Amino acid sequence: MAQYIILLNWTDQGVRGAKESVKRAASARQAFEKAGAKLTQALWTIGAYDLVLTAEAPSDEVIAAICLQLGMLGNVRTNIMRAFTESEMEKMLAKL
Repeated sequence: MAQYIILLNWTDQGVRGAKESVKRAASARQAFEKAGAKLTQALWTIGAYDLVLTAEAPSDEVIAAICLQLGMLGNVRTNIMRAFTESEMEKMLAKL
């Protein structure tokens, strides 16, 4: 499965309900699993982003749909990045 890093910022609604953020992460984990993906890690951060997720999904379309679903709840805005492992990068570089 492809790997992704998802950067999240709370909306006004999300920060008002910050006390529920761990429960929301557990619900997100279930949404990932239901879609055939896996939320591998959730990290609460300081700085430019409020949370960082790492995930695995079978396709860009699956991860995009999950993030849209999360965004529709109104608590976060997402920024998705496709991540490549060292071996995946080696394969890409071998084609140069």
